[in-house]
Order: sequence, then C-alpha cells, then structure tokens
Amino acid sequence: MKFIVVFLEVLGISKQEHQLNEEIRDAQVRLIGADGTQLGIISSSEALQKAIDAGLDLVKIAPQAQPPVCKIMDYGKYRFEQQKREKEARKNQHVVDIKEIKLGLNIDTHDFETKVSHALRFLSGGDKVKVSIRFKGREAVHPEHGYTLMGKFADACAEKAIVEKPAKMEGRNMLMFLAVKPAK
Repeated sequence: MKFIVVFLEVLGISKQEHQLNEEIRDAQVRLIGADGTQLGIISSSEALQKAIDAGLDLVKIAPQAQPPVCKIMDYGKYRFEQQKREKEARKNQHVVDIKEIKLGLNIDTHDFETKVSHALRFLSGGDKVKVSIRFKGREAVHPEHGYTLMGKFADACAEKAIVEKPAKMEGRNMLMFLAVKPAK
C-alpha cells in the first residue's frame, strides 16, 4: 500500500496529504458519517472504531478546524475519483499559443488578404495573433505607413478579433497583438 502511494506521489497525482486511521492523533474530532451526516464531536479512538466497524477509512479532511473534521469514507475510491477529475480537467484545458504574422510595409492586396485569412484561422483556433512589420533601411523614417497598415489589418480582422495591444514601435519592428473576441 505504501509503495502505491509513493508511486502516485512521484507522478504528481496526490498533492494533498490526508491523515488516515491511526495517523490521527487528536484527542477529539468532529465526525462525519459515510452518508454525510454529522455524528458530533467524539474521541478519535471512538471515531476510528466506528470506521473499522463500517469497513471504511477514517480521513482527516479539515485539520485546521477546531476540533479537526474527520470523515468515514473509502479512501481508495476517493483518491481514484479525485485522479479522474484531475485527468478530465487536464484534458479540457487549452493552452493559448501566440502565432506570429509578419507583414512587409509594401505588401500587395492579395498577400494582405492571405495574411488576414491566416490570422482569422489562428483566431478561430483559439490562439492569439502577433502582427509584426519589420522596417528596412529608410522605411523606419515613416512609421505612419506602418500604423496605417496595422489599422487596416485590425479592421480586416474586426469580425473575430479585438486589438489586445495596439500597434507600437519597438526598435525597427512594429508589433500589434490580436485576441479572440469574447462571446456574448
């Protein structure tokens, strides 16, 4: 039994430690029955005897309470259900990636539309989009052209995206971040 618990802890499944059966050394505990009923404040040895009579475990679920709260339950089944819930939560979790789209200052209309369609596809997948323009040579003298292009790009994506961070110059690059428009 100890080997299984240690193995599960190595996997990171068990993060919360519970005191079980003989490990509970408090003089008195507030006892909750297996069906969820309050059985009152009794000595820990009496609570342990009730758990043994029921064929279940005595588990300290609230050690910080005065007196500590213990519950009679099948601890193995409880741990299994907890692991199942954690696994389900990890499966439903979605990591938001940041996809980058690079534009040139002198981009043609068809290329621009292609980049917009890529951005809309990324946004529909739930990712954020980083739009960047790299200024080469003397292009950096006219950042207003970049702001115009970024505004045009944001307007083209307006049906699915909101501007999370507006266009801003950082050295020779201009960056803008788009995020998925929240559902109403």
